[in-house]
Amino acid sequence: MSNFNDQILAIRKNPKTWLITGVAGFIGSNLLEFLLKNGQKVVGLDNFSTGYKKNIELAINDARLFSNTHETPLGEFNFIEGDIRDLETCQKSTEKVEIVLHQAALGSVPRSINDPITTNEVNISGFLNMLQASRNSNVERFVYAASSSTYGDHKELPKIEDRIGNPLSPYAVTKYVNELYAQVFTRHYSIDTIGLRYFNVFGKRQDPNGAYAAVIPKWISSIMQNEETFINGDGSTSRDFCYIDNAIQINILAALSKNIESLNQIYNVAVGHQNSLNDLHKMISKELITYDKNLKVIPPVYRDFRAGDVKHSLADISKARRLLSYCPTHIFSEGLKETISYYFRENNIR
Repeated sequence: MSNFNDQILAIRKNPKTWLITGVAGFIGSNLLEFLLKNGQKVVGLDNFSTGYKKNIELAINDARLFSNTHETPLGEFNFIEGDIRDLETCQKSTEKVEIVLHQAALGSVPRSINDPITTNEVNISGFLNMLQASRNSNVERFVYAASSSTYGDHKELPKIEDRIGNPLSPYAVTKYVNELYAQVFTRHYSIDTIGLRYFNVFGKRQDPNGAYAAVIPKWISSIMQNEETFINGDGSTSRDFCYIDNAIQINILAALSKNIESLNQIYNVAVGHQNSLNDLHKMISKELITYDKNLKVIPPVYRDFRAGDVKHSLADISKARRLLSYCPTHIFSEGLKETISYYFRENNIR
């Protein structure tokens, strides 16, 4: 963590100008909060297709409270409402920006199977627009959200960055194309890029509602409200769940790294440990009962395995440790406790 802390101290003394695309989303709003707490100048871009204005408001309020409590300068924030599918909007958002944290995308494997056209437009055309705008604006570093879905049908565990299989969904295709475009822009236009393959990131402000909600907030919400929960398959499906603070750390490390070898690379963002869906359900239920002793947990309902999903996922994070000094601060159980505490504290689940 010493390298991370040193980087933070450096940018507090000499603030940078950052662009966060998808700033109203789960990961984007957490990045916003972190950067404002550390006195940075932030531009945010979002069209609110999947993000929420309240996420921005909560991030700013939490950062302001932190700043007042710790007597530290609060960063500056400028919001642009717009769509990454519009090149002019992308160009406007990158003006005078030093670092881009590109989080904007249409997530969800099932969504991409139901609507591959829109997923392609946002995740590929939008990504290309952001790369081109960043190139035109001479952005110093372009850090982007890649995905563990890129590993596709490659069965080897743990997942190592340079060994991938065939994609299993349109979403996976788009995220792999992002990596290819980043490589090409580095080769031809000398823009430094770093791709972060997220493995099931979770934490505060993650939306529990809707058809494409992630499993952790959705189950927390359902169990709290004594609703049925559903497991696709027999529950042995496993994931390397990664708490949001770990994802924030590696975004900042990637953005500020001075290690030449670390640039223009792809990294796994995870903790290097897997939990099955059956285990996840038990852990959430057990933790929720500590908040409500009278809670009656309804056993999960099992249904068919979901098309396009990978059966097992486990990351090798040694490359990120070696080149970026990435060091996860939260193992899964710690992150889960923090997340459940947040939803109770903020009454954020309806």
